[in-house]
Amino acid sequence: MASNETPYGLEPDAAAPGASDSAHVPERRCILTGAHDARDNLIRLAISPDGDLLPDVRAKAPGRGAWIGVDRKTLEAAQAKGKLKGALARSFKGKPLTVPDDLGARIETALERVFLDRLGLESRSGALVLGSDRIEEAARKGRVHLLMHAADAGTDGSRKLDQALRVGRDEEGSGLRGVALPVSRTILAMALGRENVVHIALIDRAAAQRVSHALARWRGFIGLDGGAEPRDSSRGVPVSTMTNDADGEPSGPNDTDGGDAVGPNDTGGDATGQDRRD
Repeated sequence: MASNETPYGLEPDAAAPGASDSAHVPERRCILTGAHDARDNLIRLAISPDGDLLPDVRAKAPGRGAWIGVDRKTLEAAQAKGKLKGALARSFKGKPLTVPDDLGARIETALERVFLDRLGLESRSGALVLGSDRIEEAARKGRVHLLMHAADAGTDGSRKLDQALRVGRDEEGSGLRGVALPVSRTILAMALGRENVVHIALIDRAAAQRVSHALARWRGFIGLDGGAEPRDSSRGVPVSTMTNDADGEPSGPNDTDGGDAVGPNDTGGDATGQDRRD
């Protein structure tokens, strides 16, 4: 996979905003596997002032950080075997720290929140289309860059919109379909401030790239990366080499300098010191 591409992008027919062949992509090393990847594809861990290890999925907490590029199942297996503890000790130079038993759950919650925050921002910018009739119309006109369905969406409604997506892309018979989200319509409605959200369409390519990247990180961590949607509408979209966070700002500072102190944990389990619900 190209370094500027997520496995959950759209069709690779347009370059990512701000990306170029010569653009530098910051990389980090996973402390568990030793593999290198773009920092925007990994998950950062940081230490709170009380010595608790916390997820910093927006990569904004100050001080030294450690990076992981594995899913929740692999992380929890490494934690149970003591491998995570040893890797953290090396990464944080032996600094005393406490690893919460529910670290995997905290990371999953934080990644879900980043995705939902991203949806909220794109909704306010006018990049989202909601409602089956409006989505079907936009899809048949070829305007939908990313189609998503709530986990509890009805099969008939999803199939109808999937078909409209294929018609609009001139890909009938391809099996192309919307992405099944690992979250219910109730949660989507709360995130977007609406009464009922079953299906979501992105009609702006840049917005689709941002949402796709947040979705890829979340789905990848919970073990839905690959296999579930072999031909879904989120695959192949090139992602900018500096992806914006859910508050609209670039990801955080380089953590290669020393220092360990980070702010207190926020309500989303992210060690950034702020409750970023904006």
